Parts: sequence; C-alpha cells; structure tokens
Amino acid sequence: MDTTTRVLLVDDEPQFRETTGKILRRRGFDTILAGDGEEALARLAEHPDVVVLDIKMPGMDGLAVLGEIRRRAPGVPVIMLTGHGSGKAAETALEQGAADFLAKPCDVDLLVLKIREVRETARPSGRGAERRVEDVMVPVGVYTTIRADESVAEAVLRLKKSFLGREATDSIMETGHRSVLILDEDQQVTGILTIQDLLQAIMPAYLGAPKPSTADSIQYSPMFWSGMFRRAIEALAGQRIEEIMSPAPPTIRHDANLMEAAYVLLQSGVRRLVVLRGKEVVGVIREQDLFFEMERILGG
Repeated sequence: MDTTTRVLLVDDEPQFRETTGKILRRRGFDTILAGDGEEALARLAEHPDVVVLDIKMPGMDGLAVLGEIRRRAPGVPVIMLTGHGSGKAAETALEQGAADFLAKPCDVDLLVLKIREVRETARPSGRGAERRVEDVMVPVGVYTTIRADESVAEAVLRLKKSFLGREATDSIMETGHRSVLILDEDQQVTGILTIQDLLQAIMPAYLGAPKPSTADSIQYSPMFWSGMFRRAIEALAGQRIEEIMSPAPPTIRHDANLMEAAYVLLQSGVRRLVVLRGKEVVGVIREQDLFFEMERILGG
C-alpha cells in the first residue's frame, strides 16, 4: 500500500518540489524532499523505497546522482524526470540503471502510477505480479465530499474547488475528478454528483415532452433559448443535493482483481466504483485508472 512507500523526490526547482511533495503526501506516500544531488545522497540514510530524480540540476546532475544511488543503494528504483529535448539523457539514464523516466510536464496520476509500478517490481515477491484494485485506486481522502442535505449551490462551489484546488506548476499537473461523493454521517457513500447530473437538473421537463412538429422552428430559435440557462441555474441553486444526485456507484473490494473492476464498470454502465475494505470506504477506482494500468502493462 502507498502508506508504506517512502518516496525521495529530488529537484532543484523549489515550487515543483514542494507542490509535488504535497500532492504525493495527499496520495498517501511518505515523501522526503531534496533540493540537490548532495542532499539527495545524504537522505538515502532515511531508506526511501523509490527515488524520483530530476535529470538536469546544477552542480551534481541527475545522472551523477543516479550512479551514486546505484552504488550505495542498488535495490532502490529510480524514476528520472526529464525536460524537453532530453531524450538522449533519458536513454543514458536507463542504460545506467534507472527504472523508468517521465517527461516534464508530467501528469500526477501517471507519476503515482510509475511510483507504484517500480515499487512493486522492486519487491522480490512482486515482480510480474498482477496488481489489485487498491494498488491503482484514488484514496478517498483525495476526493471532494459533501452531505446530501447541503444545497446544490454549495455542491457547485465544492466541485469548482476540486478543479481550482488541484496543485499545478509548469512541470506537474493534477486534474479534478469531475464528481463529488455524497457521504452520510457514518462516512458511507449514499450518492454521487457529477457535472452530467447538474446539466440534467437544469433541463426543463417540457423540453423532453412530445410536441407538434411545427413548433420545432420556434423552440430552437435564439429567442427561445435566451436567458434560459441563467434562470434554470438560479432556480436550482437552493435545492438539496439529494434531489438531483445520482445513486451511489457500485462497490468493489479493495483486493479485487482489475479484470473484475473492468467487468463491473462495463456491466453497470458507470465510470467509477467505490472501493471498500470491509465496510470502510477507502477509495475510488475510475476508468482512467484502468487505462493507465493498460499503458503500464503494454509499456512494460
């Protein structure tokens, strides 16, 4: 599990280092930060499980640090971060023992995937083992949550924060989840609110009712639509979330096989599943998490 994975992040850019470290901690990793090669080598004493290492740094560059890590801690996998036009350096890093590399800017979901991957393959018993739902899910603490009795207006603000609140720099990107989990007082998922739910809720019922064919030209004229969106939003704002939310997504066990997760997604016609450990909600697995796992297998 991520809570037992200690990541040493080495980068000379303070904003990237601090922002990425914050994201990784939210994802459950125990994260150590280093601003240069010398500090990175000193912090090997803290026994990281994975090193994420920038290839271009002043002084002792990433390739030199990689060589020392391979000498001092040969069992610790290293993921290199490369900038634009660093293809040759990335090839050299792989030749010198790097486990993998990512180009900046990098998506945080992909970085998390790579950390999990190299950590798993570094374990003697884990090489080649198929991963489970808990290995690729998004921890529930990362998701935006809200109560069913709160207003739609509050849900919209909370959903907006899930986008604006994502950490980002020129070199790291964290995307929102485009949904809000509805939790009860026992922290159980009772529903989900998506952007699609909001769009459906503002549609006037009469738009879906049968109409004479002669009314088509009037209904879809610019005059017909004028002001409709604003009025619908204003009317919706005070409603309770429970009036428009979708049912809770299907659940799946934390230790379930990923093929089972894919099957449940397809059979249920949904894009995400709630992950349970016993009765406890521990995460969400999304279709894109399975996609990243496909890429990992094909690329590995």
